Amino acid sequence: MTTQELAMLYPQHLCELERRAAEALERGGFDHLVVPSGTVHYQVFDDRDYPYVVNPQFKAWLPLTRNPGSWLVITPGKKPRLIYLQPFDYWHVVPQTPEGWWVEHFEIVVIRKWDEALQHLPQSEARCAILGEPQSALGDDATGRFKPNNPPAVLDYLDYHRAFKTPYEVEMMRGASRSGTRAHRAAEAAFRAGKSEFDINLAYAAAARQDASELPYGNIVALNEHGAVLHYTELAREAPDPVRSFLIDAGTSFHGYACDITRTYATDSGGEFQAMIDAVDAAQLKMCDQVRAGTDYTRIHLDAHLAIAGILKDFGISKVAPETALENGISSVFFPHGIGHGIGLQVHDVGGFAESDRGGRIANPDGHPFLRLTRTLAPGMAVTIEPGLYFVDLLLDKLRQGEHADAVDWDRIAQFKPYGGIRIEDEVVCTDGAPLNLTREAFAAGAAEPGAA
Repeated sequence: MTTQELAMLYPQHLCELERRAAEALERGGFDHLVVPSGTVHYQVFDDRDYPYVVNPQFKAWLPLTRNPGSWLVITPGKKPRLIYLQPFDYWHVVPQTPEGWWVEHFEIVVIRKWDEALQHLPQSEARCAILGEPQSALGDDATGRFKPNNPPAVLDYLDYHRAFKTPYEVEMMRGASRSGTRAHRAAEAAFRAGKSEFDINLAYAAAARQDASELPYGNIVALNEHGAVLHYTELAREAPDPVRSFLIDAGTSFHGYACDITRTYATDSGGEFQAMIDAVDAAQLKMCDQVRAGTDYTRIHLDAHLAIAGILKDFGISKVAPETALENGISSVFFPHGIGHGIGLQVHDVGGFAESDRGGRIANPDGHPFLRLTRTLAPGMAVTIEPGLYFVDLLLDKLRQGEHADAVDWDRIAQFKPYGGIRIEDEVVCTDGAPLNLTREAFAAGAAEPGAA
């Protein structure tokens, strides 16, 4: 996408955010929405800082992700104000003067010291809904000004509606998907070349052109049995011998928006594990097609369990019907996480359980505590679809000791355990019609580029 295209989409995005802010402030009884960008945190007993992470409520408005000490002030009927910290500093790189497609839509005030923000914030803190972390207050804990109060009525409204992405946000997520799929292709090539987890991760970061602090989450780069650890992030320095399989769950960031992509590969393209990968991939595509307006997301999750249970049956692992495997919990042994989550400004975006924009929670289905989204889908919502099939020692041991131990073939499980597991994950946007699969779209576009692997 070009800067001109973003410039055309951004005003509508900003207008929608202003509309949401006005409604949220009215519900909370406030006059101003005040959003700090966040501050740098220092490690205890040390002078080293943790990597700075921008307040998601801040980057929703504008594509600034590396600017601690700045503030936004949103007052209905007035031009949004950006208080932009550009300090006098010869120890570090000073943020550049703001530029880009969004600048003309803000009143920008440049400050040189962090506490100068007080001169440009609203006079009455009591009339402000201040969204952020406690450390963003101006001053120490005892006397700090503009301490975030995070009013529930305001957050409930904003978090609920953040699930609905504007066309501008979809383009941002598309940009992240494109860089993410490019990096995934580089990681697969490194795997095919026999590299270690550590070296595959380096190849991924190089292709993404992002370091660990810029990536939206710690990459999961798992060879062989490590693929059975759902959040495996150890990055072994030496490759196992032999290498059988590769699971990578990794994303990239684009102007504050994240992608979240998972793929699984086998070294033996004609073997049973590759056939199982293909079966999960085919089932996953059917689940992606369920991302349609009016669909209960928990229904996709439960249907995913039936699909995984069917694959277990087809490969001789489960001895019972898929419905029985779901009912007695066998499917959860092999698929122990949720089918996905909301995504956008955060990898696990907020509002996944929101009953309405006035609060309330839609509970998880019984027996499925790790599902992160329970809402009914509607146009504009962006979600991940990530079914998995794993051979996890801890869960298998519990099954072996339980009443349903005879419902599976333990010899078949032993054959597949050295491969760890399978997960396939795409980002899908719900529309008025067919779903928009940003991940598959990006992989297809990358394959069409000259020189693509």
